[in-house]
Amino acid sequence: MADRLYTSSEADEVLSALRFETKLEKATLARIAFALSLVKDGAGVAPSPSFSGGEMKRPTFVGEDEVFLRTLVAQTYGKRDFSEDEFFSNRSVIKNHIDSGAAWLARLFEEAGRSGEALIRRLLDEVEFAGRREHLGSGLDIFIGRTLLQRTELVMELNNTTRHANSHLAIMGMPGVGKTQFLLKILADIRIQSNYQTHFIYFDYKGDVVDNARFLEVARVQPFRLLQGGQNLPINPFILPAYDEQTINVSAREKAESFASINSKLGPVQKGALTEAIRAAYAKRTGSASPYPDFPDVLEVAAAAYEEDGKRDDSLIEVLRDLSDFDLFWRHGNEAAPMDRVANRTMLIDVHAMPVLKELVAYLVIERLYKEMATLPDSPVTEGRRTIRTILVIDEAHNYLSQKNMFLQRIIREGRSKGVVVFFASQSPNDYQQKFFNFQQLLSFAYIFQCDGVAAGSVQDILGCSAKTARDLQTEIARLEPWQVIARSQEKTEEFVKFTAEAFYKTYA
Repeated sequence: MADRLYTSSEADEVLSALRFETKLEKATLARIAFALSLVKDGAGVAPSPSFSGGEMKRPTFVGEDEVFLRTLVAQTYGKRDFSEDEFFSNRSVIKNHIDSGAAWLARLFEEAGRSGEALIRRLLDEVEFAGRREHLGSGLDIFIGRTLLQRTELVMELNNTTRHANSHLAIMGMPGVGKTQFLLKILADIRIQSNYQTHFIYFDYKGDVVDNARFLEVARVQPFRLLQGGQNLPINPFILPAYDEQTINVSAREKAESFASINSKLGPVQKGALTEAIRAAYAKRTGSASPYPDFPDVLEVAAAAYEEDGKRDDSLIEVLRDLSDFDLFWRHGNEAAPMDRVANRTMLIDVHAMPVLKELVAYLVIERLYKEMATLPDSPVTEGRRTIRTILVIDEAHNYLSQKNMFLQRIIREGRSKGVVVFFASQSPNDYQQKFFNFQQLLSFAYIFQCDGVAAGSVQDILGCSAKTARDLQTEIARLEPWQVIARSQEKTEEFVKFTAEAFYKTYA
């Protein structure tokens, strides 16, 4: 049984520097690094080949907490039995996680402005999101309005697992009928009721929400105004949980599918060229501190391949050039590091100034969200209420619903157990009539404001009512006044309910 291990020289430098900045002992910092890497890297942590750093004695690091530490490791790796050398030695999981966790600490320290106190606050946020405060996202009963005749209060039980299979939601209606203010009120209530532990990522298609200073304040949301004032998203779409050949190949193929889903001109030849360009761009960054490419890397590789083959620039090169020239995402050379996670951020991504690529930008962020979602443990359920971690909000959803994007579909299908929810805002129930994916079946909440030209079949599917009721509602929906809503009934004795919606500006004026 090894009684000590040696960290990498890089890890030792970080721990020594942070000891001075935080006044914490190196062993304490090493345990923090170990725990941080368990959360960030999981079982995919890279082996650490360097043993030229500082000594870490087993009694100092493990102490009386061996059973606890072994339980954490077993949970992370999905196996019970670890040999002594696997548990604590120069070739152990603890050694790997200390070295990797030290790199995470260094990154967080930079993001915290090289302040020891700010680093500790940031670490507390990380721990609280992942652990004890997460239950605060479970009590999400949202007041949404009053019935037209009896003026009875209506409450949306967003995460009541007994009553609703999913928490996905759709709001439909013409411009000017109140659906955006209704949506903002729901989101603000969710943020406040969860003590800001339920997050959302909102794609603002028209640019009207980003100008609502009161909403940004109440919901505590960070806006990103793309193509405005040089602002970009501090997200790198090419960051992966691991950088082995298989993971890179799968990711490259998936990105090619996302590109093709929004551009019919990207056929099999272009998808193949993009896949190869992404793989080659990763290869160029192999062994670097940041082993992931950016869009300028991919454009450079793709353009060189086209030139070598004597091919003219086509729609693929055009899209890659736009992504590179528009400076939409994080790129190498940026002063700040890219976001390590998006699932624990509340962001408003304003895409209205973009002449093209709105949906592609959204899909690249959605892919990151899905990949993070897949690594999360199941969301806690307390007294029949599932904790909601993150809400994906898609404005002008009719621009997305007709496209076959695998990551959006996976989040809709698989998000329930992980506490990840999708909110759609679109113009009509007709938008959800897609043969390749049954959106209606997975939408537990549907709110219809005034719409024109609604098909009876669409009403029947989205409300779950009878064909006769749907035909009667066609005329009713066309004649709804602003703020009036038709929704699925919360009572078993009725097929639908009609109510007056609450507005953000009224609630939070």
